[in-house]
Amino acid sequence: MKVLELFSGIGGMHYALKETGLDVEITAVEINTLANYVYKHNFPESLLLQRNIQSFSAEDINRISPEMIIMSPPCQPFTRVGLKKDISDERCSALSHIISILPQMNNTLCYILVENVKGFEVSLARDKLVLCLSELRFDYREFLLSPVQFGIPNARLRYYLIAKRKFLKVFRPIRIAESISENILQKLNQIHELTIEDILNSDKESYKENLIPDKILFKYGSIFDIVTKDSPKTCCFTKAYGHYVEGTGSVFCPFSQDYIKSVFKEYKNCSNPTLLKSLNLRYFTPDEIAKLMCFPPEFNFPNDVTCKQKYRLLGNSVNVKVVALLLRILMCDEML
Repeated sequence: MKVLELFSGIGGMHYALKETGLDVEITAVEINTLANYVYKHNFPESLLLQRNIQSFSAEDINRISPEMIIMSPPCQPFTRVGLKKDISDERCSALSHIISILPQMNNTLCYILVENVKGFEVSLARDKLVLCLSELRFDYREFLLSPVQFGIPNARLRYYLIAKRKFLKVFRPIRIAESISENILQKLNQIHELTIEDILNSDKESYKENLIPDKILFKYGSIFDIVTKDSPKTCCFTKAYGHYVEGTGSVFCPFSQDYIKSVFKEYKNCSNPTLLKSLNLRYFTPDEIAKLMCFPPEFNFPNDVTCKQKYRLLGNSVNVKVVALLLRILMCDEML
C-alpha cells in the first residue's frame, strides 16, 4: 500500500504504520529541517521530501498515487497559546491547501487519518475537512482519545479522524467518540500495561544532569506537576518542556507521594525554598518521554541534536500506540 505521510515530523506515524504490520511504501513530506534530519536518521531508506506542502498540486500527489494519507497538521491555530485563529492562521494554510485539492486526487486514495489537538473538533478547519470528505463520499469517524485510556501513563488528549471511501465497508454513524470499546481493544490485542517505572532510565549521571536548577525550583516549585514511579499518569509533554514550567509536562521525584506531601506541608509553614531540594526533582529525559509516547527501542536521535531540540520535536509528535490502534480499526472492516 502506498502511503503519503504529510507533516511527517520525526516519524511517529511511520512507526505506527510499522506496528500495524501493513506492507507499506511511504512517501514522507516535512518542511522542518531538524525534524527531517531525525526522520532520515531513523528511516534512511524512506523517501523523504523536504518541501512546503502548499507547493504540491493534485497532479503531484496523483503521481505518488497514495492509497492512504496520514497527517498531523500544525496545532497552533487551534490552541489557546496560538490564539485560536483557526483557518485565518497562516499555519493552517497547508491543511487548507490539502483540503482544497482533495477533490482532484485519484480514486486510489481510500483511507485518511488526521491527528490534532483537542479544540480542532470545534474549528472551521475541521468543518471544511469533513464537508469535503462527505462530498467525496468518504465515511469518517472522529475521536477524542488519550494514551491513558489504553494503559499508557501519559495524558495527551488528542483529536483523531479516520476516513474511508464509501465503496469500502462504511462506518456506523456516531458522534465524536471519547473511548474505544473493550471488545475492540481485546480483538486487536491493544490493551497495554505500561507504568512510569517501566520507562525510567537507571543512569545516575543522567539523573544529576536533569535535576531542576535551584533558581527554577525555588521560584516555581509549588506549581510543578510532580510524579513518582507509582503515579498513574504524567501530564502532556509539550515542545516547551524544560523551558517553561506550567502546563508543559510532569517532573519526576524518586520518593513517595507521602514524603512529597510532608515536604510541601513543612514548606507551606516556613516558606523555606531549600526544603524543596530534598525532593531531588528532575526533568524527564527525552528518551523517557519517547518511551511514554510509545516510540520503539530502536528510535534514537542523532548525537548532535540538543536536549532542547529533542523536547521540541517530541512535543510536536504523536503517540505511536494510539495512532497504530486507529490505523488497525481503519483497516479492519469487522470493527466498524
